[in-house]
Amino acid sequence: MKNHKLLLLAFACFLFASCATNKKISYFQDAINADSARIALPSPDIRFRTEDKLSIIVNCNDPDLTALFNLPYVNRYVGGEVNNNMTGSRGVLCYIVDQNGNIDFPVLGTIHIAGMTRNEVVNYIKNELISRNLANDPIVTVDYANLQYTIFGEVRSPGRYNINSDRTTLLEAISRAGDMTINGKRQNVMVLRSDSLGNVLTYTVNMTSIDSVINSPVYYLCQNDMVYVEPTRKRARESTANGNVFSSPSFWISTASAIATLISTILLIRNRVQ
Repeated sequence: MKNHKLLLLAFACFLFASCATNKKISYFQDAINADSARIALPSPDIRFRTEDKLSIIVNCNDPDLTALFNLPYVNRYVGGEVNNNMTGSRGVLCYIVDQNGNIDFPVLGTIHIAGMTRNEVVNYIKNELISRNLANDPIVTVDYANLQYTIFGEVRSPGRYNINSDRTTLLEAISRAGDMTINGKRQNVMVLRSDSLGNVLTYTVNMTSIDSVINSPVYYLCQNDMVYVEPTRKRARESTANGNVFSSPSFWISTASAIATLISTILLIRNRVQ
């Protein structure tokens, strides 16, 4: 009878451990109780930095003027020299922000765009063209050309991924990487971000809490962000021989059974001696 009680106790412990594990891997566990009215998404904050690459296309009614602003890739060679702040991309010029935060734009000359968002660059170029009477109704399109983030750790497809829009979220980044593995620690996803002075800032996000995700300043990713999914203790112990032996339910069930057998044997011998 005592053996059965010990086995039942071990089985109950196993079930409790399984429930605890589910709580560690489910996303947004507080979503049912979340008040959608009080959740305010942070604003996207992708601002151009040095060495960022962007494409700029200007369209207006005058075809000659349009061609002037959209110089083809082959015309980036002037006097046998290469303008290092331009590179070609599918026949359209891409501009690289130099160390002073500038680009050299046709007709307008040097433009300081470091610290600007994509929409701010669009509005600046459009206003300059209109104020200088170069175009009455220009359509300016600015696209990212080389902005990326890195995700690594306990995800299925770690690597570098392109940022193609102003709203690339942390959730999208994890999804594009094939989601976190079962061994990823969801309560402590780390995002490393460099500021304009080159300092590296560290943020942690609890993916099991919708409040933690939505209200995080890294909900929207920026260029060069690094997302790290920390391994669970179980995963970390796998790096050593027999690291997870003591955390295995079968180990404790076998141990409980062995102890129960040992106690029964001792009691049996004791009864016979008496």
